[in-house]
Amino acid sequence: MLHSVVSTLLGVLVPLAVPVAAGALLARFRAWDTKPLLTLYLYVLSPAIIFDTLRGAHISTDELYSTIGFALVNLLFMWGIAQGIGKIARLDPAEQAGLTLISTLTNSANYGLPLVLLAFGQLGLDKASVYVITQMIIVNTAGVYFAARSQFSVQNAVKSVFTLPAVYAAALAVFLKCFGLHLTAGLEQGIGMVADAYSPVVLTILGAQMMKVGRAEAKQVKPAGFWTGTAIRLLLAPFVALVTLKLLGISGLLFSVLFIQACMPVAVNAVVLAERFDAASGLVSKCIVWTTLASFLTLPALIVLVQ
Repeated sequence: MLHSVVSTLLGVLVPLAVPVAAGALLARFRAWDTKPLLTLYLYVLSPAIIFDTLRGAHISTDELYSTIGFALVNLLFMWGIAQGIGKIARLDPAEQAGLTLISTLTNSANYGLPLVLLAFGQLGLDKASVYVITQMIIVNTAGVYFAARSQFSVQNAVKSVFTLPAVYAAALAVFLKCFGLHLTAGLEQGIGMVADAYSPVVLTILGAQMMKVGRAEAKQVKPAGFWTGTAIRLLLAPFVALVTLKLLGISGLLFSVLFIQACMPVAVNAVVLAERFDAASGLVSKCIVWTTLASFLTLPALIVLVQ
């Protein structure tokens, strides 16, 4: 068991750690501005990998429905846990909103996709892409609701979904696949080249973001809130994901992929929502950093368990 965990750590997590460390060093010593690359990620790399993956994905209709169902049911369970623990701990409204973001939003895209590709191969990536699209929609609807509370607008949340280029890329890929249509060989090759750049670029961005998020605010976070959020994401989330997968009768490779995606650390986007809607951004940012660092130890063990 220990040998398998160490082997997974060296074979899967260490390759991911290299670009993450590079991004962290650039942010620390070169004051690296990631905004241009974030624009590249949002409008070019993310749509490219989603389109390229879904276009050639080997995923059945049953797996599609199972993935969407899992994402929604798991979200409801994690939301309920955050609400219950928040009330028991008597958190104020801002901390409660922050704890809900920590519990429900995972870094399934810019950390999860490269991890799944290395751990489970292209077939695993095919299945993960559907979950990532679902998560993107959740972040821009339920995520906004969790953060905004009284400021939430259904109309604005729906509009925000349709500003995501990846949603259109997914729709185009599904349309072409359903009707047996193809782009020209040159276009598909070009999109594939862009998609190949996704992993190193987004992991480098992740490293830089970890160095920047909430340094000042994080120092003022109450220990109780931090440990509660960290425990929910690292300890309770795997258990809830396991129960949800069993309840839905999901098995095989799809089980492994969805389980790992649900066990990812807190999404970096969570702190963006927390800052925008005053939802304890210091608490959220501190949990992002520490759950991400801890994941380099927890994820190898979880991958071994489901392989």
